[in-house]
Amino acid sequence: MLMMKQQAMVAPVARRPLAVLAVAKPNANKRTGVVPKVAAVAEPSLDMYKRNPDGTIDLSAAPPFTLQDLRNAIPAHCWEKNTMKSFGYLAVDVAVVFGLAAAAYTVNQPWLWPLYWVAQGTMFWALFVVGHDCGHQSFSNNKTLNDFVGNITHSSILVPYHGWRISHRTHHANHGHVENDESWHPVPKSIYDKMEPLSRVGRLSLPWSMFAFPFYLWSRSPGKTGSHYDPSSDLFVPAEKPLVITSNTFMIGMIGILAAATVALGPLAMLNLYVLPYWLFVLWLDVVTYLHHHGASDPKEKMPWYRGEEWSYLRGGLTCLDRDYGIFNKIHHDIGTHVVHHLFPQIPHYSICEATEAIKPVMGPYYREPTKSPGPIPTHLIEPLVRSFRDDHYVADSGDVVFYQRDPNFGK
Repeated sequence: MLMMKQQAMVAPVARRPLAVLAVAKPNANKRTGVVPKVAAVAEPSLDMYKRNPDGTIDLSAAPPFTLQDLRNAIPAHCWEKNTMKSFGYLAVDVAVVFGLAAAAYTVNQPWLWPLYWVAQGTMFWALFVVGHDCGHQSFSNNKTLNDFVGNITHSSILVPYHGWRISHRTHHANHGHVENDESWHPVPKSIYDKMEPLSRVGRLSLPWSMFAFPFYLWSRSPGKTGSHYDPSSDLFVPAEKPLVITSNTFMIGMIGILAAATVALGPLAMLNLYVLPYWLFVLWLDVVTYLHHHGASDPKEKMPWYRGEEWSYLRGGLTCLDRDYGIFNKIHHDIGTHVVHHLFPQIPHYSICEATEAIKPVMGPYYREPTKSPGPIPTHLIEPLVRSFRDDHYVADSGDVVFYQRDPNFGK
């Protein structure tokens, strides 16, 4: 069973000048159809990669390229934010949300409601991604506008925009770090041993973990304290307290709207129109965000987690995984294309695929090509999700490069 690698195994490789590879007509990505508009990219030679004893490339070791190498490979226009384009995507999402609700409420047939729950839950997830981009300030160049749109979109699906935005910023700044990461980070063995059985089930088993998001907002993850709703939480610095209160005010307003709608339409109608789609949205969020950081497509590969001097922003970001979500890729604004986003969250979602194609030659084997969806529905993602929850329970308390371990007695 993989536990940890010795310090010598992951020592940074010596830097060499990167070879420049001319690319006149790069091939379009089969999944996205995007052709990156870049004239030249830097590509490391194969002898620059750290090797495992069996000769395979050690992807937990420091890469032979830098964050700046990746940045330089991305076309300049990918960084440009187009406010009107962002509002166009938002307008489509809002129109679909209201259209679905109006159609389902008008038809009001038992056979239609389950289809509506899935469709509307997916659209709630799309709205979340728009607010997510506002939190990264990639919606527009105007921070006030970004925060206003973020508060509206997130409160509409009962997410405290600023509270979540700030903790998500912590996640990005510490991605791949065992203790300092904020989202879906591993549980060290000492904390795992102290977890109550119910907490283990809720955090480390299917399907319960896929409905964890609202509870995370209230009380965070095992081993961490505080709440996204508490302005005095250690999640926030004192200067952020008014922002948290602002988002809480938006949330209270949304709860008032939902209460008024319940009085007007009746509890059963609101259960169908909002409550059940909300839980489908939570399912989407937890599945997608978990698969961003767990369950490599190759069953033999374990994703590394770092501590101490072995962690860096670049190495942590390289542990992210891109996924193909079939027909949902564009519906949820390419949030499955996640590696570039984690390294450069300022890039708008509509440029993320082109930016990804541009950095692939630089990343080489450090880019894990996503398995293509077998059809419109990404059923292929069930296997890595189930496998990860079966095998990934905790990491060692010590060691600067560690891998998930399995508890053979889990659930017994």
